[in-house]
Amino acid sequence: MEQLTRVVPPPAERRPRAWPEIEERLGSALPEDFKDLVDTYGGGVFDETIWILEPECADSGYDLLAVQEERAEVLARLWEIGPEPRPVQLEAAGAGLLPFAYVEGTGAHLYWLTAGDVRPEDWTVLANAGRGPEWEHHPVPGVRFLLSVLTGEIRSDILGNLPADDHAFDPNAEILGG
Repeated sequence: MEQLTRVVPPPAERRPRAWPEIEERLGSALPEDFKDLVDTYGGGVFDETIWILEPECADSGYDLLAVQEERAEVLARLWEIGPEPRPVQLEAAGAGLLPFAYVEGTGAHLYWLTAGDVRPEDWTVLANAGRGPEWEHHPVPGVRFLLSVLTGEIRSDILGNLPADDHAFDPNAEILGG
């Protein structure tokens, strides 16, 4: 988080969330760095591309809990009817997906690859093209992935227009009006 705030200055005001209640409703603990990210930046979009999902967002399209439910239904239906295959990483016992970001204008999502025996801080990232069967596994935690994509340390075909020359964060409060 410290490196990220140097690359992309956060809004002036932190908005800490009631994480125990959010995690209870979600049915899962969340990585501490993600909670710090949301408390520091809030929900919103980095470099006009990566839209961080936040709990209790007024717009359900950017609400962590609403998107988690919607993506679970969409992916289950997609894999049930085929022909798009499930990512091989989901074949491990107890493996699951939890979305944490949306890729603006593409239908793509960034997910944590979860597992019951893996601490949330150790979850890695699966990126899905959204409008196609492409999945990318990035063996780093979510906030590290965000920073690495913004700085060009990690390249992603799904996030092809990054890194940007200049970095910015636009909060939901300004974009969505609330």
